[in-house]
Amino acid sequence: MSISGKTGLFKVISQLKNAMLVESLTDKKRFPAFAHEKISSLEEIAVFTSGEEKPLKDILKAMHEKLEGKPGPDPHSDPVKLQAFFQEVVPEYDRERVYLSDIKKIVSWYNMLLENNLLDFTEEEKKEEEKEEVKAEPEKEAKEEKAEPPKKKEAKKPAPKLKKK
Repeated sequence: MSISGKTGLFKVISQLKNAMLVESLTDKKRFPAFAHEKISSLEEIAVFTSGEEKPLKDILKAMHEKLEGKPGPDPHSDPVKLQAFFQEVVPEYDRERVYLSDIKKIVSWYNMLLENNLLDFTEEEKKEEEKEEVKAEPEKEAKEEKAEPPKKKEAKKPAPKLKKK
C-alpha cells in the first residue's frame, strides 16, 4: 500500500481502533496510519493509457516478464532511459498524463516489491487456468434442490437484574 506524503511502500500489520498499523518495506519501521491520510492499495492504482486505464498489477507483471525477474533500472537514472524502458513495458501509456515522477515511482515500487519477494503473480495464473478449464468442460444441467425455509430464531431472555445492597 501507498500512503500519500510518505515515500515508499507499506505493509498492513494489524487494524487498530482508529488507524492501521503499517510497516515500511524499506526500513521496517512500524507506525499508525490514520483514516485522514490518503491510503491507496496497490490494487486500486492504475496508469493512464490511450484506451482504458491499465491496473498497476498488470504493469508490474509486464515489467517482471520483460526483466525476467531481475531488478529494474535505477529510478534516479537518466530520464530518457526510464521513459524508453517504460514505453517498452507499456507502449500505450498516455505520455501527457503519465509524468516522469510516476514512472520513477512505479520502477522504484517494482524494485522494492521484488527485493521483499512480494511480487506474486501465481494467483492470476490460477484464475486464468480455471477460466480455461471451465470453458473446456461441457455445461451440465444444475439439479434443483428444494430450499428449506429458514428456522425461526428464539428470542433471547433478558438478563436477570442484580439487586443492590
